[in-house]
Amino acid sequence: MSKATRATRMLEQAGIAFTVHSYDYDPNADKIGLQAAAALGETPQRVLKTLMALVDGKPVCVIVPSDREVSMKALAAVFGGKAASMMKPAEAERLSGYKVGGISPFGQMRALPSAIEEQAMAHELVYINGGQRGLQVRLDPQEAARLLKAIVATLVA
Repeated sequence: MSKATRATRMLEQAGIAFTVHSYDYDPNADKIGLQAAAALGETPQRVLKTLMALVDGKPVCVIVPSDREVSMKALAAVFGGKAASMMKPAEAERLSGYKVGGISPFGQMRALPSAIEEQAMAHELVYINGGQRGLQVRLDPQEAARLLKAIVATLVA
């Protein structure tokens, strides 16, 4: 597995400190983020999942703890919209340039409006997908939010 992805290159170019962590990705896992947390020996609150969604039909990127579910009402409100829904996997792959299970908010095909769950900011370091199945980057959530120009808000139900 290559540890150089568009995501890691974006972090390097931005001068953000991060470490790369590989794990055995299970394509049959019910909850990919929870499987990643278990494989890394981390709490699910520190292993964040990257989700692709639509707010009033426009694509957005959402980052939340792997043990939580996004509130569509809160998500729509954060982006000033009326309705939100999860993006279909094929559309998420096309827009992000990554495979489902390996979608990173960093280095996507085009920069999308992003939001990160405020609970993630309580941690000194979090894990976020590094742009490949079985690859996570560990970094300061404040730095991630700054790089993505992400809205920090309550996104979970």
